[in-house]
Amino acid sequence: MRIWFVGKKTGIALGAIVILFFALILFGHINKNSAAISAASPSDRDLPIYCVEKDENDKKIAISFDAAWDNSDTETLKNILGERNVKTTFFVVGDWVDKYPDSVKSLSDAGHEVMNHSSKHPHMTQISTDKMKAELDDCANKIEAITGRRPNLFRPPYGDYNNEVVKTARECGYYTIQWSIDSLDWKDLSADEIYKRVVPKVKPGAIVLFHNAAKHTPEALPKILDDLIAQGYEIVPISELIIKDNYQIDANGMQYSTNNEKSEVNNNV
Repeated sequence: MRIWFVGKKTGIALGAIVILFFALILFGHINKNSAAISAASPSDRDLPIYCVEKDENDKKIAISFDAAWDNSDTETLKNILGERNVKTTFFVVGDWVDKYPDSVKSLSDAGHEVMNHSSKHPHMTQISTDKMKAELDDCANKIEAITGRRPNLFRPPYGDYNNEVVKTARECGYYTIQWSIDSLDWKDLSADEIYKRVVPKVKPGAIVLFHNAAKHTPEALPKILDDLIAQGYEIVPISELIIKDNYQIDANGMQYSTNNEKSEVNNNV
C-alpha cells in the first residue's frame, strides 16, 4: 500500500478548501431558509386594491372606466350599461369634469359612481406630497359640486403609484384602486380582441379596466356584459365590491377580510 505524505503548505491549502466547501453548504442552507422566510413575510410595499377575495359562489365583479380626454362615447356606454341595468365606476380627471359637466351629472344620475382620477392627470410619483393632495382635492371638489357626493376612491393616472401615493391618498380618505384585468382598449384593439382579454380572465372579485373614449369599446361591451351576466356574474360599482374595514392586501394586490388568513399581507385604510 502506498502512503502519501502531504507537506505543510499543501495541508493548509487542502484544509482551507474543506472549510470553504462546508461554509458554502451552510451558507446555501441559511440563504434558502432566509428566502423562504422572506417570501412569507409581509410586504414592505403599500399596495392599492387590484381585486377582492371572493368565494367562488359570490360572483361579484366590478367594471370601471377611466375618463381623461375625449367624451364622444360616454353617452353610448351609459346607454349600453343602462339597457342591462349595470352600474359601474367612472374615474374622471378634474379637467374632464370642467369640459363635460353634463356627462358627469348624467353618469351620476344614472347610478354610476364618479370617482377621482386626479385633477391634471400627472404621474403622481413625480410630484410632491402637497401637489398630490392638491390634485386629489381639486378633482374631488369639482365632482362634489356636480354630483353632491365626494369621491372616496382614487385611481392613479397611468396606474403609476408608490408607497407615498397610496399613503397620501389614504390620509385624504381614499381607497386606491387599480385593476386585475386590463382590456387594453386604448390600444385600438378590435372588439373581439378586447373580449378575449376580458371574459376568459374574469373570476369573482375582479376589477376590469376600460376607457370611455377607446375606439372599439362600445362595440365590445355588449357581448362582454351579456356573457358575464349569463355566467352568473353580478356587476357592481367598485365601492360595493371592496371591503371597507378590517381588511388587508396581499402581495398581489388582493384585498381580503382579516377574518381570513393569508401568508403575505400589506396594510389597510
